[in-house]
Amino acid sequence: MKNRTRRSFIRHAVMGGAGAFVFPRLMSSNIWAAETPPNSRLTIGFIGMGTHARSLLNSFLRHDTQVVAVCDVDANRREEARQRVDEFYAGRAGATMQPASCAAYKDFEEIIARKDIDAVCIATPDHWHAIITLAALRAGKDVYCEKPLTHNIHEAVEVMKAVTGNGRVLQTGSMQRSSSEFRVACELVRNGAIGTVKSVECSFGPPPIPCDLPEEPIEPGLDWDRWVGPAPMRPYNSILSPRGVHKHYPRWRLYSEFGGGIVADWGAHHLDIAQWGLGMDASGPVRVLPPKSRGDKEGAQLVYAGGISVKHVNGFGVDFSGSEGRVRVNRGKFIFEREGKVIASCRGEPDEETSVAQQVKIAQEFLKDSKVNLYVSKSHVGDFLNCVKSRQQPITNAQVRGRSAICCHLLNLAYRHHQEIGWNPEQLSFATGGGDLKWLTREYRGPWKV
Repeated sequence: MKNRTRRSFIRHAVMGGAGAFVFPRLMSSNIWAAETPPNSRLTIGFIGMGTHARSLLNSFLRHDTQVVAVCDVDANRREEARQRVDEFYAGRAGATMQPASCAAYKDFEEIIARKDIDAVCIATPDHWHAIITLAALRAGKDVYCEKPLTHNIHEAVEVMKAVTGNGRVLQTGSMQRSSSEFRVACELVRNGAIGTVKSVECSFGPPPIPCDLPEEPIEPGLDWDRWVGPAPMRPYNSILSPRGVHKHYPRWRLYSEFGGGIVADWGAHHLDIAQWGLGMDASGPVRVLPPKSRGDKEGAQLVYAGGISVKHVNGFGVDFSGSEGRVRVNRGKFIFEREGKVIASCRGEPDEETSVAQQVKIAQEFLKDSKVNLYVSKSHVGDFLNCVKSRQQPITNAQVRGRSAICCHLLNLAYRHHQEIGWNPEQLSFATGGGDLKWLTREYRGPWKV
């Protein structure tokens, strides 16, 4: 009964008022600052322990951190993660500052309420991202949150405000910016190596669809009400939350109630690179064009001031076309052409002799006298941890990734409503006559609201 009372108290404190978050900014002594001793360890809590979270957990454990708590609404995943952490530290017996046993929670509010936790790593389904992120920021915690940063435009704006207002560090898991092929591709574009940019094409899958999955017997040990959270309640289906400790990426991301389709999944990566290459991290498109026909799953476009368009296609990663050349980039793939000649090429073929790293190095010859030098990050998690210490903003901070997430959401709105949308990137809202304000947000269920 004591534990139940404590959980109720914590939930009430986190969710207070009419359901909106009212957490004060907690500045406990363990929150890191620039003067923090370099041998201090950052304490981390993990929220959401699915397939990708396990990869992130391994990354954080390899750095100088202490993972002290994990959280998942599924008992199997929760306990597997707790055991993984304890076994890791047990294998380092005798190490200094060895943490005590890792705690495991069902409710994320338990981690948010712990003053001894400095930062959280959030790898839940998309519909939970903003709610947990805002609670953590307002509790004085730094945040590493998976992409896309939010489920809708309103949430992106609120997270951007909260990071600034609470003086926190936020890194989004858009790790392509920490890969050299993407950075060099964008530096080539930004430094005029392909001349004047004419257009950009980004290749990824379709927009989301409404969820119509049939009911299945609920997974034992799963709190389904908590999994659904702010989304409309619907019956359990294992496609949304696979049984046990699975090893694949679940398809909840295909359904509009929980994700943004592949537009917000892979689009969150490639549209982010388009923004970077166009120098639009502090801005965004001014118009959004729907595809030719209602029901098309590609063809929508983001149009920027000056007329450059970013088109959603089925093609080659991110494809920048200019007046004097072309740069195409994807993971492990890099092609740079100038004045009709191929300067560097790695298409990721199995029998290819040259690596993408070698081709990127060749392309860098064109950047010897570059005026634009982009942020260099060689480790996405490491960049986050370094910025927590220095209090600098990381490579995919909230202002960068909030706007990239908005690009995904705008494309999805164009597909859903099949009309041209005007957008004001300065005001982060629709331009006059550009769209219905209701499209910026969603209906939230229960106490979970933004």
